[in-house]
Amino acid sequence: MSGGLADEVAPGATGLEQLQALLAAGRMPGIGTSLQFTLTEIDTGRAVFEGTPGEHAYNPIGSVHGGYAASLLDSACGCAVHSTLSAAEAYTTVELKISYVRGMTKDTGPVRAEAVVVNRGRRVAFAEAKLTDATGRLLATASSTLLIIER
Repeated sequence: MSGGLADEVAPGATGLEQLQALLAAGRMPGIGTSLQFTLTEIDTGRAVFEGTPGEHAYNPIGSVHGGYAASLLDSACGCAVHSTLSAAEAYTTVELKISYVRGMTKDTGPVRAEAVVVNRGRRVAFAEAKLTDATGRLLATASSTLLIIER
């Protein structure tokens, strides 16, 4: 697996270096553009995404679609693992479990998804994330299993 924005911004770099380069360049992939969220912090084994849910993410019943929270949490878990990769490794999500605690609307305001790597093996990594609002109220949690693959 190769290609993509991370390779474009920092070819041949480690996962952490790629994500740091994305942050420094102010670049984000299409999912962040379409759902209006962005990577704001990265460190080895830790990633933070922030966004503001609005009508752009509404479902037909008048609230933010659960996929918005899932996308933020999956992105945070994935980038937390990405930050642990060598230049010769890539990853893909194998499983993502989301628990929704509170719904969101356009009035929720800014939200923050923070993920940490719980365990990183040679072939499999596990990460956990939480999504909170600006007051720290829990909105959703996630646990993720990710497969580490050679590029």
